[in-house]
Amino acid sequence: MADWVNPLRETIPEGWETWFVAALAAGVGVLVALVVHHIVFRILKKLASSSDNDADNIVVRHLARPSKWAMVALGIVLAAREVPALEAGWEKIAGFVMPALIGWIALAIMRALVAAMELRADIDVADNLSARRRRTRLAIFSRIGTFVIVFITIGLMLLSIPGVRDIGVTLMASAGLAALAVGAAAQPALKALIGGLQMALTEPIRIDDVVIIDGEWGKIEDIRTTYVVVRIWDERRLVVPVNKFLEETFQNWTRKGSELLGTVFLHLDPLADVDRLRAEFERQVEANENWDKRVKAVQVTETTLDSMELRLLMSAKDAPTAFDLRCQIREGMLAFIRENMPEAIAVRRVASAAEAIWEAGEPGKTSNRD
Repeated sequence: MADWVNPLRETIPEGWETWFVAALAAGVGVLVALVVHHIVFRILKKLASSSDNDADNIVVRHLARPSKWAMVALGIVLAAREVPALEAGWEKIAGFVMPALIGWIALAIMRALVAAMELRADIDVADNLSARRRRTRLAIFSRIGTFVIVFITIGLMLLSIPGVRDIGVTLMASAGLAALAVGAAAQPALKALIGGLQMALTEPIRIDDVVIIDGEWGKIEDIRTTYVVVRIWDERRLVVPVNKFLEETFQNWTRKGSELLGTVFLHLDPLADVDRLRAEFERQVEANENWDKRVKAVQVTETTLDSMELRLLMSAKDAPTAFDLRCQIREGMLAFIRENMPEAIAVRRVASAAEAIWEAGEPGKTSNRD
């Protein structure tokens, strides 16, 4: 023992010397561990900053905190080898602390890897189908991995408590009824876990997919183990259970690609000049930057006694762009009709019976118009 410790030992009451030595050894071990951790991670941060790969910074940032406490535990373990009292105290809590540290480190490594892989899946590009697929799988598998790691960690921590371990042994001995009870209690968690795996493998939806569900139009913002967050067009959030996407019908507008066809319906007079309207529509579409130059068409899809339905068909690169294009073309065509073709506006024609007979010129009928 160092000479500077002896004066301190003389001031300690009798019977407390063992605990003083244990606390002092633990403090020295923790201090040395913190110093080593600071030096090592300072070097790692400099190396990561000098690297062109952002993934290095992500890994270092995620591992900094759990590795710090792991180094503290390592310092206490090394000190406990030299101090029997500290070793006895550490053995009582090691079964609870070590699984927690290992689980924390495992979570940090998994999240660092997921964050690094997300950098390679940029969904802000035009053709982001494969990137959205990777993002979705990463999100789902990271949730499942988190659940598994936390479940195993808590199980190992509980097994370090003698009373809990004895209960577990008793349950294993009476496996019949206990298995049914455990299965019933774990059914929601297992159902969510299986639903997440099914979502990842079948991919009915992906991150940033455009969907219509429960009459709401929105984008898939986040996919959790038990629910999906849909960002509605007006910034609301719709929280939908995962099973709803697996068991019920919904619309996915970007299942194979983001390109969409948009329609505008105009109800006009049956005698309106369709060729002139077609020429104006094509002029407006070709001049609009939201059109992706794939589809443009004008068709009469329905007629009634007083009007005809004119469908304007156009294409765009994605759903928001298609919505803007439809609105702009609708406004432009209505303005053109109002200013240049007012006769194309649909009107309801009402005629008396005498006028109808006169205009029809039915034989044997006379008119008082003369």
